[in-house]
Amino acid sequence: MVDTIHDRAGHTDIQDGTWVDRWLPSAARPYARLARLDRPIGTWLLLFPGWWAIALAAPPGQWPDLWLMALFAVGAVVMRGAGCTVNDILDRDLDAQVERTRVRPIPSGQVTTRQALAFLVVQLLLGFLVLIQLNWLSIWLGVASLLLVGTYPLMKRITWWPQAFLGLTFNWGALMGWTAVTGSLDAPALLLYAGCILWTLGYDTIYAHQDKEDDARVGIRSTALLFGDRSRHWVGLFYAGAFVLWCLAVIPRGDSAVMSLPMLAVAGLLLFQLRGWDQDDPADSLATFKASRFVGWALLLAIIAGVASLQPPATQAPGGGGGVSAPPQHHAPYHPYTLINHPG
Repeated sequence: MVDTIHDRAGHTDIQDGTWVDRWLPSAARPYARLARLDRPIGTWLLLFPGWWAIALAAPPGQWPDLWLMALFAVGAVVMRGAGCTVNDILDRDLDAQVERTRVRPIPSGQVTTRQALAFLVVQLLLGFLVLIQLNWLSIWLGVASLLLVGTYPLMKRITWWPQAFLGLTFNWGALMGWTAVTGSLDAPALLLYAGCILWTLGYDTIYAHQDKEDDARVGIRSTALLFGDRSRHWVGLFYAGAFVLWCLAVIPRGDSAVMSLPMLAVAGLLLFQLRGWDQDDPADSLATFKASRFVGWALLLAIIAGVASLQPPATQAPGGGGGVSAPPQHHAPYHPYTLINHPG
């Protein structure tokens, strides 16, 4: 008889029969699960803020830089894996007491703590190789993010707001994506980042409702336990705030007429997820959390379409011949308040 994950646990987000089981050798499977390669939703949610910022910072009338988007995609996979590895090392004793997490590689004994630390070093080295492809301001921002990555897993022990710290950590790409294109840190990036933090507060409160009974028993804190039966109300406020901040960041930099339909789709998806969520059903909380990726795609479409639809600013060609030269790179349709500028 084959022992499967679901034979050893009740509700869990680890699934049998994924590509990890079909394609990877047995020795590699626990490490793939440790990095959450079998559950890409976290990678998408980490990646979208960076992609949004890259698209938002594109010159008027142009598409986002596909090379940067590819780098951020690789970086999201690697650094999400590194973050999960840090989390599972620090939480290994707590995870063993929670139904959803007790079959994770470390608490189940598939990976030792020393092996997990070695795996973490490999992931961080890969992340460093991606990071050094960017400009200096982005590199320093990337280095600064390690402080958040390393301390976030501890927050569930000391505050009822670990989801807020996840928002600070998970959406750092909104700042780095902007600086990777422009070399400066401007107001639209901060508005986008602030909106993303509120979005994360919403979707991770939903996610935390899966574990609220076990969390209360073992002493883990979360906004799901803090808000209790009023969680839907609070998630609604977070989503509304996120949408307002996203509009403030996005609409001034694009063609508002072109953006209107996908932005309405963003609002509709947020409302649909909120109204349909059963906060007392762990499986529905997980499904609603995973549906956040549709919000990510809709907002990305809105930004790309809105920026690409703008008329590039024409400049007089050298020599006074009356011709029009190519639009200058990284020239915004308005002059944002530049907070930090770096020549790199």
